[in-house]
Amino acid sequence: MSAREEILGRIDRIVPARPAAEVAAGYAAIDRGYLRRHHEDGVLDLFAERVADYRATVLRVPASELAATVAARLAARPGAYGVPADLPEEWTSQVSGDLVRGPDVAALDGLAGAVTGCAAAIAETGTIVLDHGPAQGPRALSLVPDYHLIVVLAGQVAPDVPEALERLDPHRPLTFVSGPSATSDIELSRVEGVHGPRTLEVVISE
Repeated sequence: MSAREEILGRIDRIVPARPAAEVAAGYAAIDRGYLRRHHEDGVLDLFAERVADYRATVLRVPASELAATVAARLAARPGAYGVPADLPEEWTSQVSGDLVRGPDVAALDGLAGAVTGCAAAIAETGTIVLDHGPAQGPRALSLVPDYHLIVVLAGQVAPDVPEALERLDPHRPLTFVSGPSATSDIELSRVEGVHGPRTLEVVISE
């Protein structure tokens, strides 16, 4: 038995797991009388505005121009880009540079950036959520490269947090992205690129 298994075993003996039906009943009994959304109209406008507030670059394009936009953004930063193995090929059909599909972890640090999709987005907070499912790749792909381009489809944008969470599977690893990675030291000096990409670009396909 490993140390991890021993520690988790001790926790299980102190706090026994509850039957699934009991957990589901408790979850269903939570009072959800709060306002589910603050906006009915202009959801994409709000999302673009809030994402830009986080110092991310935001581009809104028709679906017919998505491939050309992705190609132009990558051409502006020469180098090889990592993409999920299942990223739709039509998104990168006009890219002339090197694309590495499904790169292994050892290769991530040498990439110029990464291109992924997302699972959902939240207009009210300007947050993009990755659950590392289809078109998103493993979490490391969105954290190690210094540049991250995320394609957000218009239908993936929820007005507010409650509706976005309903679209997500809580059993999956969730990464919430609100602008480029940034932190501040004790003197409030902002430093970007510490825990993830220094540069975030978001292409909203309408």
